[in-house]
Amino acid sequence: MKFIYFILILCWVDSPVFSQPKSIEIPFDNTTSPSSPYVRGEVLKYRVHYGWIDAGEAVLTITNEKKKIKGRDTYHMVGTGRSLGAFNWFFKVRDRYETYIDEYENVPLVFIRRVNEGGYIINQDQEFDHQMKTVNSNGNNFDIPAGVQDMLSAFYYARKLDFSTAKVGDEFIITTFLDDEIFPLKIKYAGKETIKNEMGKFPCRKFHPVVQEGRVFNADKDLSVWISDDNNSIPIRIEAKLFVGSAKMDLKHYEGLAHPIALIHK
Repeated sequence: MKFIYFILILCWVDSPVFSQPKSIEIPFDNTTSPSSPYVRGEVLKYRVHYGWIDAGEAVLTITNEKKKIKGRDTYHMVGTGRSLGAFNWFFKVRDRYETYIDEYENVPLVFIRRVNEGGYIINQDQEFDHQMKTVNSNGNNFDIPAGVQDMLSAFYYARKLDFSTAKVGDEFIITTFLDDEIFPLKIKYAGKETIKNEMGKFPCRKFHPVVQEGRVFNADKDLSVWISDDNNSIPIRIEAKLFVGSAKMDLKHYEGLAHPIALIHK
């Protein structure tokens, strides 16, 4: 499983998804809500660990930059992942993902990917033209559907979804452009739970990204994501049960949130 996919809550795209007859394809909504779940200046930091061993750190940032691209105001999001300590000796990770999202249309305009995982390097630059429904990826043009997201913008788009009427077992699809292909990201709603970490207790909504059994995971419920049950909708924990154990990513610091966080202090 690619390290940064786990970091960015998009790790379910690393394996082909099952075909599910009851999936709900999310209609693209380009409106901007006055109660947006995020604002410029938001910073989320995560500890990635295997048991008590720290394996890495992930940081998700919305910069204070307000750059115009083709005359459009944008949000600039940056996601970074890096390995720590002894993990650098046998699998050093230095990943950086950036996206510029149209502030009003909620679609990506520019996506930048710089991956270095154990010497495996990916450099990717994409420019989206949503009017022409095309994307230029490293000099090659591809057709895209309306409202398509990139690997990082999909995360922020998902935070804007309304799950207030979701029922356990419902699946939701976000159409994403990934590795020069159109890919349906699928997430299954699993109800509400309270998650405890070193910061306190967080009321959460739980999801299972839909993955293929028998590859990285034993079953489709071996990957779980807990999102804060508040207007921020930020990841609190990601847990992956693997053939060789389990790994977790836990929120360890936050700042600049748009709304009060649902947190029960210790």
